[in-house]
Amino acid sequence: MRVGKKAGLVERVIRRVAGTAGLMALLALQPGPATAGHGAPAVQALVLSEQARRYLALQYRAFSTEFLGCMIGEVRGSTVVVRRIAPADVEPSQSTGTQVVPKQTCERAGWSGTVGMIHSHPGGERCWYYFPGTQVPSSDGHSFLRSPYPVDAIMCGDRVVWIRRGLAEEEITLVERPRVVAVAGAPAMRGNLTQQAAAP
Repeated sequence: MRVGKKAGLVERVIRRVAGTAGLMALLALQPGPATAGHGAPAVQALVLSEQARRYLALQYRAFSTEFLGCMIGEVRGSTVVVRRIAPADVEPSQSTGTQVVPKQTCERAGWSGTVGMIHSHPGGERCWYYFPGTQVPSSDGHSFLRSPYPVDAIMCGDRVVWIRRGLAEEEITLVERPRVVAVAGAPAMRGNLTQQAAAP
């Protein structure tokens, strides 16, 4: 009787191992990361129109929670050109200081021509798709890997960090920082008032 039970146990173990091996083989056959589109070259650049840049700057200043937008544009060769940013369909309760969850896809919300998603990090921190110095994806990295789009972006203050299917992170500066030039002998400025040096 014991021999029959052992044979049944061995048979069950072999079936589970074979099933797991078969599943792993199927997963190994999955295609790699997609290119920009059917046979199109992989994306190498992201270009934001002036309207898209203005919208992002305004949205970033307006919210203390994360916002989510649909990047509307087209893929031209190896460049993604974003003409405008459309608001994603998000319930207010689904936007916090550290995450934002859309109610539906950009396409289902009526936005055709979506080439990627963009969201903000209100404090301008943790703007990466991989933890620094590693190949370990952050939650933003995982979200991008599950998305159908060729690019994804994070708004971080005056810059946008973006990623493409080749999994390389890039950065775009939205606003040129003003250069401060000191002029010898010029009175010091404070607010709108000029501070004159007191005469001895």
